[in-house]
Amino acid sequence: MSYVPDNPLIVQSDHTLLLEVQAPRATEARDALLAFAELIKSPEYVHTWRLTPLSLWNAAAAGHDADEVCGTLTSFAKYPVPEVVRTTVRHHMGRYGALRLVQDGAWLRLEADLATDLTEVTTLKDADGLFGAVLGPTAVQVHPRRRGELKQILVAAGHPVQDLVGYEDGDALSMALQTADAEGAAWSLRDYQVQAVDSFTSGPTGGSGVVVLPCGAGKTLVGIAAMVRLGMRTLILCTGHTALQQWKREILARTTLTEDDVGEYSSRVKELRPVTLTTYQLLTWRENKGAAPAHFRLFYEANWGLIVYDEVHLLPAPIFREAAYLQARRRLGLTATLVREDGREGDVFALVGPKRYDLPWKELERQGWIATARCVEVRVPLSDADRIKYVQAGGRQKFAIAAKNPRKVPVIDTLLERHEGEPILILGTYVEQLRWIARRLGIEVVTGTTKHAERDDIFGRFRDGSISVLALSKVGNFAIDLPGASVAIQIAGTWGSRQEEAQRLGRVLRPKDGSNQALFYTLVTSESREQEVAEWRQLFLAEQGYPYRVELIS
Repeated sequence: MSYVPDNPLIVQSDHTLLLEVQAPRATEARDALLAFAELIKSPEYVHTWRLTPLSLWNAAAAGHDADEVCGTLTSFAKYPVPEVVRTTVRHHMGRYGALRLVQDGAWLRLEADLATDLTEVTTLKDADGLFGAVLGPTAVQVHPRRRGELKQILVAAGHPVQDLVGYEDGDALSMALQTADAEGAAWSLRDYQVQAVDSFTSGPTGGSGVVVLPCGAGKTLVGIAAMVRLGMRTLILCTGHTALQQWKREILARTTLTEDDVGEYSSRVKELRPVTLTTYQLLTWRENKGAAPAHFRLFYEANWGLIVYDEVHLLPAPIFREAAYLQARRRLGLTATLVREDGREGDVFALVGPKRYDLPWKELERQGWIATARCVEVRVPLSDADRIKYVQAGGRQKFAIAAKNPRKVPVIDTLLERHEGEPILILGTYVEQLRWIARRLGIEVVTGTTKHAERDDIFGRFRDGSISVLALSKVGNFAIDLPGASVAIQIAGTWGSRQEEAQRLGRVLRPKDGSNQALFYTLVTSESREQEVAEWRQLFLAEQGYPYRVELIS
């Protein structure tokens, strides 16, 4: 291929991909890259993507092949694609499926295409003790209890294992989807939700993996439909009590299951029922610092056929260790982003499963399933006195001074006046800052210490329009059903958290009646550490096609 000046992509031999944002076909190219590349940075005019082993393994697991990826790169490339990049794509995508785990009587068998591959993995230092008898130059026994641990170690060493062992069926559970919701309105799954369930349950490795959909796109319904499709006893792990209650309401409204079938295993009640919902916090709770988590036994107290990990990118490290022993159970991860700030995306791949389904946010926006969002970063200067404090501070104290910048308050007033009468969320991280703003404005605030009953009452009043402005701490980042919210004002975020940025935008992405428009403001102290961190936080949204417009406050 010769030079194509109008093409938007420059493919470099270090496996980085430069996407010219203003070029023709740039949007089409970005949507294509989502399947097999990772966005690294996103300044105004040129975005940098990278091909990584994990991004290519996920693409292979989702059904893409090396020829398709190389063809996509070629079709969008301004210059010829370097041969080293083609070689890397074929090498890494060829790795997925080169090692296979299959049933072998009471044992498992690890099979390899090449004897050299098997020799390499069996001699890994971390794999010592994982293997049983050698069955030939390309096969070795593995104990069933070491199935998850083996996959975790081999993924970390660059050898993804295609797990073809299959699963143990849990107790059968008869259920079906309703054709009308609790109010009697007819409903059915959307086409992409059906496709997500099909992708999760079909194929030689169907029954484990991750479905990636934006907030507001109905991930909960995908989980419920997968549960109904499998028809087995199900354990659902939620991010918190509010999310647990929302799952429970949706299950009872959307399926033929009754209150007797759906149980809550929480700090308040310990119900073990055909469908049981619990939280990550409860499972990892320890009676004291040195004790083991008190409730991990829940994984083994019933014959589960499916375990659902809601917001799987938040899966705590202790549950990763337990998930290694649950490989015989079907596992579904649901998330808006596979980004983990601790870098453990490989563990999600190994222990929950590879990405099974992913649909670009902008595609759902174009179809009208989520609101059309505009993102605005408002840069606010520090006062002279606070600038002196900032310069003299160190490290994270600098970030806190910038995040709590008092000059953000008049900006909030301006934005509230600009959007008077619209349902508005004020999102923050520092509880004392949020409470002070809430007192000043005379609005409700929900934090992690707000009692569940009070929280539900406040959310209910926001949903029915009794209150139009609500302040939320980090407790509002996940699984809060406030579909009417059309404006979000983020006054402070967690240090560099891309996943939080995605989740907070999701608070206003539920489809709206009428204009179906949403606005997401981020207030950032200019010329500060907060501004630098904000650029990292916005990275995931830029990947999805949400550029930020910048407003400067003098």
